Formats: sequence, structure tokens, C-alpha cells
Amino acid sequence: MSRYKLIIEYEGTRYSGWQAQKEARTVQGEIITAIEKALNTNEFELYASGRTDGGVHAIRQVAHLDAPTKLEPIRLRIQINDALPADIHILAIEKADSKFHARHDAVARSYLYQISRRRSAFGKRFVWWIKDELNVQKMQDAAKLFVGLKNFQSFAPDEMESKSPKVMIENIQIKEHGSLILIRIVGSHFLWKMVRQMVGVMAEVGRGKMTSKDIQQFLQSKSDIPARFTAPPSGLFLERVYYKDDKRLDVLEPVLKIE
Repeated sequence: MSRYKLIIEYEGTRYSGWQAQKEARTVQGEIITAIEKALNTNEFELYASGRTDGGVHAIRQVAHLDAPTKLEPIRLRIQINDALPADIHILAIEKADSKFHARHDAVARSYLYQISRRRSAFGKRFVWWIKDELNVQKMQDAAKLFVGLKNFQSFAPDEMESKSPKVMIENIQIKEHGSLILIRIVGSHFLWKMVRQMVGVMAEVGRGKMTSKDIQQFLQSKSDIPARFTAPPSGLFLERVYYKDDKRLDVLEPVLKIE
């Protein structure tokens, strides 16, 4: 068996998330089918750094592949890409140490969310269009409350109660770019729908319908309010997966420019 590290980009619009499912079309499922065609075998294992929900995109998802092949990475990448649909693409493949694990070795992840201030003919699949006026300064102030090791019990579904809701948020950046409001959230890991609920709550603050005090309350005691304002998956991108010594992104730029 050889171990490879894969860097993958995909548009999640047509898929029920990353995780392979018997009755649904998924990103992992499509990649598994492509690898089977490329290697003419199903004797391999594919592990990602983490799951993405249905409709969520990825700019640089990371996975590792254990496969019985001696193919050079460039040839393997070409053969897998040839068998993939147009909305999934392997950006890079490299040989990896046998101990490398895409999920267990990751020390942080960053997500990018794009809110559009206007209706777009081209960007509907990649933004959340909010018609209301948003106060970006209030959103930036509210974002600071999430930074640090916090209890995100109000931003996790009830079925997650068996897992710790504590998450370390390294940084949140919010920036205006043309007609877009860009939100980057960097954290140790993320609970199911957590990022989308954080964005939804910050948008409510921007609308003037919530305050920073509300966020403080959500972080202090369990509430089902954030779930009511879950942002749509269309605007969300898994931006980066960080490993030891990886430098964090600094410049915040949109995936799709909307002026």
C-alpha cells in the first residue's frame, strides 16, 4: 500500500455533502468511483480532514488515500481527474508518510462565508443574498465574542451532546469587498452546522435584530435560537486545512467577485 495526500476542490451544490452515502450523491462517493476506474480496484481507503454538509463547497479539502499502486502522483492525479465530474477536481497529489492522517494531524481549519448585498445573475450558488442593510462594524464587534476557547452548545444540534461542544476559535475576519461581505472563521475544529449558525447570528446583529449581549448569552447557556438563523450552505467554503507549521492565510479575498 502507498499513502498519498490529496488536495481537492469542489462545488457542493449538487451533492449531499462529503461523506459517502448509499442513497445519495456525495463528493466522496464520486471520488471513490473515479479512483476505482483509475486503479481498476476497490481495495483502497480514502479519508478526508472532515466532512462538509450538503451544498457546502471546498477550496482546498485535504484527504489521504491508501492504495495498492506504484503510480507517480502526477499520473494518478490525471487518471482520477479524467474520471471525475466537472465540479470536483483534484488540485494536487503527493506521496505522504505512512503515519500522515488527513483528519487526526490537522491542527486547524478555516471556513470562508460570502454574503452578497445584491442579487447576482452569476453568483447565486456561491453566496447568501441578504436584502436588508447590514452594519458590518456591529458584525465585526460581535465576532470578537466568539474568539478563544468557548462553549458552542447553542451552536450544536442536540444529537451532538455526547461530544464536547468546546471549540477554540483562533480568529474571525470580516471584510467588505465590492458587493460582498466576506467572513473567515479559523478554528481547531467545527461542530455540525456551527459555522452557518455563527454566520446567521452575526447577520442578525448586522440587521440590528440581535446584539452582542445575545451572543454572550448563547455562549453561557444552551439556546435553540441560533439554529433558527442557520445561514444557507451556498455561501460556505472549506477554505484551508492547517497542519503543524502551516502559515495561516492573511489576505481575505472572495472566490467570486461581485461588484
